[in-house]
Amino acid sequence: MAIGGPGHQDEVLAEINVTPFVDVMLVLLIIFMVAAPMMSVGVPVDLPRTAGAPAAQAQEPLVLSLDAQGRVFVEREEVGLAGLVAVLRPLATAAPDRAVFLRADRGQSYGDVMRVLGAISAAGFARASLIGEAAP
Repeated sequence: MAIGGPGHQDEVLAEINVTPFVDVMLVLLIIFMVAAPMMSVGVPVDLPRTAGAPAAQAQEPLVLSLDAQGRVFVEREEVGLAGLVAVLRPLATAAPDRAVFLRADRGQSYGDVMRVLGAISAAGFARASLIGEAAP
């Protein structure tokens, strides 16, 4: 593109138009803002409050949930307590040092939580942790 009028030397205009780039970035920002709340793991449970600090993990943990009705979920798939060991055993064989997080509803009894932890141990996982919400 030439700049100037008659009698001027032809010069090339070397400016980058960033308007399309900004438009694309704003659209991506909106998409991620809408999609981020949908990326939560597990089923909705009413977690107990705790003052502990979050644990750092090297590998993505396996998340189990125990809801208020006593149903057990592996990630988002419902699994009965009787079949939990059969579902977890292949996962434990593939990665025996993988951490397992249990999200139990605060209304669940201690015995129900211990039965799920026992199934996790029987499947071959050595590390299981309980998840809670941070205290305000």
